[in-house]
Amino acid sequence: MTKRVLLAAPRGYCAGVDRAVITVEKALALYGAPVYVRKQIVHNIHVVTSLEAKGAIFVDETDEVPEGKTVVFSAHGVSPMVHQEAAARNLKTIDATCPLVTKVHHEVRRFATEDSEILLIGHHGHEEVEGTAGEAPDKVRIVDGLEGARTIQPTPGKNLVWLSQTTLSVDETMETVAILKERFPDIQAPPSDDICYATQNRQEAIKVIASQADLVIVVGSQNSSNSVRLAEVALEYGAKVSHLIDYAEEIQDHWFTDVETIGVTSGASVPEILVKDVLATLAEHGFRDVQEITAAEETLLFSLPPELRKDMKAAGQV
Repeated sequence: MTKRVLLAAPRGYCAGVDRAVITVEKALALYGAPVYVRKQIVHNIHVVTSLEAKGAIFVDETDEVPEGKTVVFSAHGVSPMVHQEAAARNLKTIDATCPLVTKVHHEVRRFATEDSEILLIGHHGHEEVEGTAGEAPDKVRIVDGLEGARTIQPTPGKNLVWLSQTTLSVDETMETVAILKERFPDIQAPPSDDICYATQNRQEAIKVIASQADLVIVVGSQNSSNSVRLAEVALEYGAKVSHLIDYAEEIQDHWFTDVETIGVTSGASVPEILVKDVLATLAEHGFRDVQEITAAEETLLFSLPPELRKDMKAAGQV
């Protein structure tokens, strides 16, 4: 039996996650610990615990941050109300929102001024959706999945536009849009695709691998939308089994029964060290032949938040 690993590329950190994590690290170096972070900076347990060890304190809401202290807003974005709450507490804010999420916020504001009703495709309760909807709460209706598209009842007579959370399944989002278009033929599309390039690229890579894989292992946390989608897409495109794990220690021996080919990928908030740990564990079980399958090349980089760059420059750290 030939044991092999098909390793997806691209995988792991996207530009927005890289920017957010570095933002917290630079803030700690510049201002000293503690630096407060509203919500998980990115949805990965390893990243969060690593930053906590360096002096970051994660809170759920701005009122948990002592007055006058520094708070970093997570990559998922926040509503204008959160900015107002921070200002009222005299907090120094550093906004690490992914620029691709910020783009969707801009779209909400623009369409809201045109008196359109916005159907936001996304998951109820997800931080990105809450922040985006918060830009115009009286103009945004959340469409959660295919069933949401079938049952949503927009305000009669309103011009409709659809936008989406950036980390969804590309396929399911297009299915959702198709249902909305069938029900509301005049619904307007966003000026450009909202789904993040990294989410799309990681899904495309696992689609190529899935049909050849007896088992797919996705490294990522359960609260990471794009990681969960990768595990789902693997099954949809032919993988016999897929597992979502945070750490290599979660791999179980019985997974390898009658398995010749294992696909491996990681969500957009996952550091590469965790993938290397998985590959090392697989090698211990005889899966040493690792072939990288590349679906796209990624070169995008985002600059750090301007408020942080300004303070780094003043401190001679640029």
